[in-house]
Amino acid sequence: MDADVVIAGAGPTGLMLACELRLAGVDVVVAERLAERTGESRAGGIHSRTLEVLDQRGVLDRFLAEGELQPVGHFSGLYLDFDESESRHPYPLMILQSAVERLLEEWATELGVRVRWSSPVTGLRQDDEGVTVELGTEGAQSAALRARYLVGCDGGRSTVRKLAGIDFPGTEPTMTALIGDVELPDLPEDYVWIRRRPAGDYSAIAFEPGWYRVITSEYDRVPDREEPVTFEQVRESLIRVAGTDFGMREPRWVSRFTDAARQAARYRAGRVLLAGDAAHIHFPAGGQGLNTGVQDAVNLGWKLASVVRGQAPQSLLDSYHAERHPVGERVLHNTRAQSALVRPGPQTDALREVFGSLMVFDDVNRHLRHMLNALDVRYPVGGDHPLEGRRVPDADLDTRQGPAWLYELLHDARPVLLDLRGSAEVAAAVKGWADRVDLVEARSEDEHWVVPGAGAVPAPAALLVRPDGHVAWAAAPGEPLRLSALRAALTTWFGPALRG
Repeated sequence: MDADVVIAGAGPTGLMLACELRLAGVDVVVAERLAERTGESRAGGIHSRTLEVLDQRGVLDRFLAEGELQPVGHFSGLYLDFDESESRHPYPLMILQSAVERLLEEWATELGVRVRWSSPVTGLRQDDEGVTVELGTEGAQSAALRARYLVGCDGGRSTVRKLAGIDFPGTEPTMTALIGDVELPDLPEDYVWIRRRPAGDYSAIAFEPGWYRVITSEYDRVPDREEPVTFEQVRESLIRVAGTDFGMREPRWVSRFTDAARQAARYRAGRVLLAGDAAHIHFPAGGQGLNTGVQDAVNLGWKLASVVRGQAPQSLLDSYHAERHPVGERVLHNTRAQSALVRPGPQTDALREVFGSLMVFDDVNRHLRHMLNALDVRYPVGGDHPLEGRRVPDADLDTRQGPAWLYELLHDARPVLLDLRGSAEVAAAVKGWADRVDLVEARSEDEHWVVPGAGAVPAPAALLVRPDGHVAWAAAPGEPLRLSALRAALTTWFGPALRG
């Protein structure tokens, strides 16, 4: 084998997955079709759950140092309020995808990830033992890599998805948005966010003094997706929609997107898996694409590592589709709604007014906020404790080594059995998994934990936290520990116990 896992695509999803696998000791090669980084800005923000994921791995400070936290968000241009009690990182971080990719690549290099540039995937063959991945290399004969698994993180036009024969059903585009990173010297100082006009809508976001991300949306105009985008097209579109180009000049990057929405029918075909845009594309409302992809990677990484290392059966990989496909489906659903809410016309004007009047209610605001930041995602892990399946909050703990945040216990991407009442029974139950599960005794500094989707939950007596930060098992205080359920969860997620 040339590697345990080959990842196609060195974007945020592929790099995050590579880091997750390397933390578990898995040998990884990332094959990227581009010759080098383009420097294109692309996505512009990270939501709460992704910030938490980076915090769980101990690298969040790198990203906070290069971005800017924003205390406001939006649903189709209608403002959302955030609740500081739901997360230690409640606000979105404005940071360009180009910076995210650079920081993830630096981390991946530190962990020993190998990246092969100018190496597009051109073919694959899988058998019972692994996958042969054919790579086209510019100016040379094609090469092949042999790996146990291949993961396609190669974007919405994924070659891996097509070669694996995975269907990509969805809805066709009904509009076209042009995007440009430009200077707008004549933009009014009182300009605020999105402006809807009879011909469409436009928005401008400031990234640094004088430099803006301008986006125009025109409906029922869908050019061939292979047609190149020019600066002049962006300027003319802004004039059609806004009546002026605001002195637009000095383009750094121009591109196009639509409201096409598609999702892979399955995220796994044997030894080939999909993540990120290769598994789902959608209207980029609310900046959910990059975040969903990174969260795909964190869900898949530890599972794939456990299978590669022989600790868990291949069937564990089926839980990746079972857990992440519904999340992707929800993202497609809400972005379709956001696309409809911004379409020009008096009917949509009325709908936005009614929708906006509902958003002043806390329950509505909370529901929409959770759609975007993914703090309320609950996986079907079984069990009836309100924490089970949900992401664990970053609780304030008192451990034998001193005070700690719970996420500090996840820096090594290993599962943690957290014993909050010092039970000998818990320690005995986990002995068969001592090689792959960390037992930590601690005390919670808070009597209740605030959990989006569940409210204020009494601090548990014990809980089993997966490497992705989701709870696989929990015991309520003052109740029996359900040790048989704990052993079942350990076996389901981390393989059978060691003999003896």
